[in-house]
Amino acid sequence: MAAAARGKGAYTMSTTRTKRIDRRGFLHGASLLAAGALVSNCRSMAGASRGPGGRTRLATFVCDVTVPLGTPIYSSYKPLETVEHPLLAKGVVIEQGDDRYVLCAVDWCELRNSTYDAFRQAVAQSADTSVSHVAVQTVHQHTAPMGDADARPFIDAVTPPPAYPSNEVFEGAAATLGEAVRGAVGNFVPVDAIGTSQAKVEQVASNRRVPVGEGKVGFRASSCRDEKIRALPEGLIDPMLQTITFARDGRLVARLHYYATHPRSFYGDPRASYDFVGMARERLEQEEGAFQVYFTGCAGNVAAGKYNDGTPEARQGLYERIYAAMRASCAAPVFAPVSGIRWTTAEFPLSVREDPGYTEADSRAQMADVNKPDSVRTGAAMNLAYRLRSARPIEVSALHMGNVHIAHLPGEPMVEYQLFAKEQRASEFVAVSGYGDCAPGYICTASAYDEGGYEPTASLLRPDSEGPFREAIRQLLA
Repeated sequence: MAAAARGKGAYTMSTTRTKRIDRRGFLHGASLLAAGALVSNCRSMAGASRGPGGRTRLATFVCDVTVPLGTPIYSSYKPLETVEHPLLAKGVVIEQGDDRYVLCAVDWCELRNSTYDAFRQAVAQSADTSVSHVAVQTVHQHTAPMGDADARPFIDAVTPPPAYPSNEVFEGAAATLGEAVRGAVGNFVPVDAIGTSQAKVEQVASNRRVPVGEGKVGFRASSCRDEKIRALPEGLIDPMLQTITFARDGRLVARLHYYATHPRSFYGDPRASYDFVGMARERLEQEEGAFQVYFTGCAGNVAAGKYNDGTPEARQGLYERIYAAMRASCAAPVFAPVSGIRWTTAEFPLSVREDPGYTEADSRAQMADVNKPDSVRTGAAMNLAYRLRSARPIEVSALHMGNVHIAHLPGEPMVEYQLFAKEQRASEFVAVSGYGDCAPGYICTASAYDEGGYEPTASLLRPDSEGPFREAIRQLLA
């Protein structure tokens, strides 16, 4: 991974990277994954044998999962031209006794359906653990790939098809991630303490759903140039950035950060970037010399629009302010012994919308309409893929370490669900990550469908999904 230049001015990162994966090498990884083997083109930062007794050990991994140049990139689906920052998959493997658990954050927009499953399976196989003990979450940058291999048959069935990454690209990234995890489990280190801390993030997040009267809401996107809309209050957010720190003999080993906002500054161009949250994450790693992972929380209705007009100058401000919160959170962790590690799972049953605009016939018509943008046509293909898998619930999970709890949720949940999760263990430390299997799209509250706004239009779930989703969260944190 390339070194970064930093200072009081703008933060930049060289696009010249060690072992940059070209198209041939990337797709070769896909063929090896299909054959059950894994390629070696990543570095891992952290033997394969289990630790003695109940001792807790941790390994870290990172790899470059930037797709090859020319790959259609979200959100425009234009061919990728420029790599401003490498897109990274970063995570930790936590081992206690015979059990291993993996937490992974990927600098992609979304993983859905069988592509999400493939990433988890590659990680589980390489970590020698159960798939149910693996949480893979995307950070949800919008200068990154959207991955759903199950949409491909629908895309290929129309002429001309909309632009979309090949399934070989998804398979290659999963292979790359699996190899990184395999290397990591050869380099476990003991950890004996877990620290928790948090800090308020100033002037980054704001609620996207702004009141417009008569019980309805408008939309304040991740970037907003309308000064009247930007002047409206922040609205409901979770202002706290939370940090979980692992240490050994008083020395820092790794940190996990959690914050709820769409990590988007400016986007829509053919560029790969880990955006302002990744800029802060990598700067902190360089300064501390310790591994850092960033997870996006329940940010379905939270973005930076109040503080972002879509300019590079605005992104610089977002980066500086979230970096300052990370530094503040890291300044004073409260440590306790690592003990009582357990993992819980629950099922979230899926529903299917049949209201106008969401039927199978509607999606097929959108797919076939060559006058619609590629984003709409590929979205329709993903809707059709969702309908095929909707009878299969999504598994959600949580990691518990004493009084520290981390919930791993699917889709794009509204921030109300993050606050609800924290209420389940109000006197303890609860961190929440969203953007696991994003097949259902937005996970809205029931009231949001009556209020209007953007999020319900991008959800494949019915309004009555709120109850089952809350119940799954309750079960995780019981």
